[in-house]
Amino acid sequence: MRNTIQRANTLLDYLEPGELFAALALRLYLAPIFWMAGTRKLNDMSSTIAWFGNADWGLGLPLPAVLAWLATLTEVLGALLLLIGLGVRWVSIPLMVTMLVAGLVVHWQNGWLAIASGSELFATERTIEATERLGRAKSILQEHGNIDWLTEHGNFVVLNNGIEFAATYFVMLLALLYLGSGKAGADY
Repeated sequence: MRNTIQRANTLLDYLEPGELFAALALRLYLAPIFWMAGTRKLNDMSSTIAWFGNADWGLGLPLPAVLAWLATLTEVLGALLLLIGLGVRWVSIPLMVTMLVAGLVVHWQNGWLAIASGSELFATERTIEATERLGRAKSILQEHGNIDWLTEHGNFVVLNNGIEFAATYFVMLLALLYLGSGKAGADY
């Protein structure tokens, strides 16, 4: 058994030259996500600040202008730094904080699932209701619309806005905190 494990580990050693792709893949995956999130906020900062501060229909955070600008600049600058691989370990920290705040403040009450599904392991009453509403919407479209045209490139879904994506991005950033930019980054 021990020899089998050693042989298997020897085979895995052949993957070592490709290790530069691990950090690069994470960086190139995350950069456009943070770029789009940050620039979307930046394009309408007054609405972003209002959403951060309003307790009735927004997040109800204190110091909404400060926090909105911090989150926005962290995402935009973080995306650029991830893209070129500069200061990756350092920029991972504020991006992780941003994902932690987003997960807890925005997404936590919606459960785990980002896309509502009533039959998955992490389905909640909310996602089950969303799935029922989606079924009703599909029925209406079948009866009154051209559902084949509307769904030819993908299915309709209901965004549940759960913590799934924020948690996934947090874990990816945690890996980058330890990996750094990798050999394909400016830090190297």
